[in-house]
Amino acid sequence: MRALEGVGIDPVTDPGLASVAHRVVHGGSAFTQPTVIDDATLTAIDTLAPLAPLHNPIAAATIRATRRALPRIPHVAVFDTAFHATLPETAWRYPVPASWDDWGIRRYGFHGLSVAWSVERAAQLLGRPAETLGLVVAHLGNGCSVTAVDAGRSVATSMGMTPLEGLMMGTRAGSIDPGIILAILRERRLDPDALAEVLDHRAGLLAVSGSSSDLRELQVAADAGDARAGLAIDMFVDRAAAGIAAAATCLAVLDGVVFTGGIGEHASRVRTAIVRRLAVLGVEAIPPEEVRGDRVLADDGARHGPAVLRIGAREDIVAARAALATIG
Repeated sequence: MRALEGVGIDPVTDPGLASVAHRVVHGGSAFTQPTVIDDATLTAIDTLAPLAPLHNPIAAATIRATRRALPRIPHVAVFDTAFHATLPETAWRYPVPASWDDWGIRRYGFHGLSVAWSVERAAQLLGRPAETLGLVVAHLGNGCSVTAVDAGRSVATSMGMTPLEGLMMGTRAGSIDPGIILAILRERRLDPDALAEVLDHRAGLLAVSGSSSDLRELQVAADAGDARAGLAIDMFVDRAAAGIAAAATCLAVLDGVVFTGGIGEHASRVRTAIVRRLAVLGVEAIPPEEVRGDRVLADDGARHGPAVLRIGAREDIVAARAALATIG
């Protein structure tokens, strides 16, 4: 409320305030489009909390507080999972018994708002319609995912039923052998709640480095000779490059690799190291210098290889547009 008042908007009486858009990470199978929020919608968001325990409870609490503060305007939930509703069955289905479908066991995918913006901006920067492009979008931040986008549609993505699957992240392990989890539970080394705490909050860059989940701090430490910090960065690069390469195999042609998110946008040396690992895909090397703004870092025009782009994440714009379109 104070933030709105600070920019000259009266959140109670301003007629220009048409709606509030709420980013919700997990919409499950129920929500594949932006949705005007009512009590039933909010209850459904609550029930999905076990699938995104770091995100959905906060989103639900924020929605409740905002609806109390602004009761006269529509509130719209915009779901990160919705962009991935186009996943083919080969991508969303896990190789488990079909009866598990009744339990909601499937890949949903995340970072959809970020991917949607990256696709739009990449098309603009490359001067081609999105419908003609095959892209891999690497959203690298505290949470990390890669998504293969064919003609504007998600066809493969690294995060799964929950945001725990896929790449190594700030405090999340990403994909590990499920036998590890079974062994820990069978041997009663950790109970399910304690195991969830580790996998959500004490794994990833933090676990390997033993000091931080912040890549900026780890780079400083590695430059000063901290071997564990260096190992954490090297593992992060390995897994990000592998995830991008895997996603590329789901495309008929790879026109570009987009880096977005806090690490993707700002960690230039890590970005350069990941791209170096992608030379086997014909991706041209990029310099390690810091850059600002959305731009093409390596152009595909001269050599007919994939472009490399740096694009700032703007989920806010995608969410705002979706809310306005939903309320008409």
